[in-house]
Amino acid sequence: MASTALWRSNGRNPPCTHTLDVSKGAWSRHSPSNLKRLVNHEARRFCLLLRFRRRRRDPIFSARRIEYIVQRCRLLAELDRQVVFGTKCNKLMVYDVVTERIDQIPSLHGKRETTSNGDAPREGESSHGIHALQINPSRTLLAAGAKNSHEIAFYRLPTLDPVCIGQGAHRDWVLDLCWLDDRFLVSGSRDTKVALWRLDEKDDCPKDEMPTYRVINALDVKECKFAQKVRALTFNSPKRELACLSLNGYIHIWDVERFKQKLSRKLPSCQDNVCMAVQHSGAMYAIGCKSYTLLMDSRTLQPIKKIPSRYSGCGIRSASFQSNILTIGTGVGMIMFYDLRAGKYLESSINSSRTVILKSSRGYVFPDEELMDGFHQVKYTPAIYTHCYDYSGTRLFTAGGPLPANVFGNYAGLWQ
Repeated sequence: MASTALWRSNGRNPPCTHTLDVSKGAWSRHSPSNLKRLVNHEARRFCLLLRFRRRRRDPIFSARRIEYIVQRCRLLAELDRQVVFGTKCNKLMVYDVVTERIDQIPSLHGKRETTSNGDAPREGESSHGIHALQINPSRTLLAAGAKNSHEIAFYRLPTLDPVCIGQGAHRDWVLDLCWLDDRFLVSGSRDTKVALWRLDEKDDCPKDEMPTYRVINALDVKECKFAQKVRALTFNSPKRELACLSLNGYIHIWDVERFKQKLSRKLPSCQDNVCMAVQHSGAMYAIGCKSYTLLMDSRTLQPIKKIPSRYSGCGIRSASFQSNILTIGTGVGMIMFYDLRAGKYLESSINSSRTVILKSSRGYVFPDEELMDGFHQVKYTPAIYTHCYDYSGTRLFTAGGPLPANVFGNYAGLWQ
């Protein structure tokens, strides 16, 4: 599920965060300093159901494990109105928010590798989903998981022509990607390694001939010490540091100038640490845990505050900073907004006793036949694995799918 779409801002309005009072259908507009004015709007939510037919008569198709969970999303810069997202069934898709059309982008293949016994892997054996998707700062290149989940595909924007594929650095799934600038990218994998990649200046220049792509190798590959599966990466630009989050409950800090690990710190919780975000000023990290969001000082890596999720055991699946608002996606289909200055969840402009919460719809879900009886005893809600704002801060794309591994489905919604 890498990523988020990019809508182009008109450049006239300062950055602001818009949040929705679901109960009254009203918006409250916040500047970085104070609450300005209430803007009444009809709340519109578009929920796209990415339905794929499961053909039971095809033994190969139906025998394979298909999970249409949206894992990452990003906004496409020059296209103004498009979201690109990756799914757990290895599909890279582009959604047009105006025409509501969904197009699939061909996945890139690297050089054919062989298994330990010398045979070529069967189709689908190395495809375990697109877990990462990122656009470079100048919005000219897109990096995403490739057909082989161990590899990285690079595309040129806004045409989405293939540029190259990075391989040979990882032996397990690539779980996150992070651009350091327009040329250098860092990847993190379940094999506990981080890799540094470099693209040429000519790679983001459009070409007239038939699109082709080449194979590149990483500049450097290093093991992340004390880590078990590198789950999330974020670049602290003001401090020139790379923060890595591992599933064994550690945060690791790397010096990006030397590509060298500086220190590692044990987190208070080691359960479900799957997402991380950095404040634009670089002063604070937010780390999603099973029952709360942890705020950490980037200088000392000491906990600042634990923000309870308000829903016991729901799990924090995605997080992002938008000015002084921390947006939190949960495992129970709810998106919450925490005001960092006020030190509390954002309150409704209509009813101050209620907090602002966006509730997702059911989306599309397909449980296995043998699990149908037990499945319907519990109310199903999709997990919000990814979300992103547009450049004006007035629209929010949220996406995800079921948490249980034996349930198939997806959810995607656009809020404005």
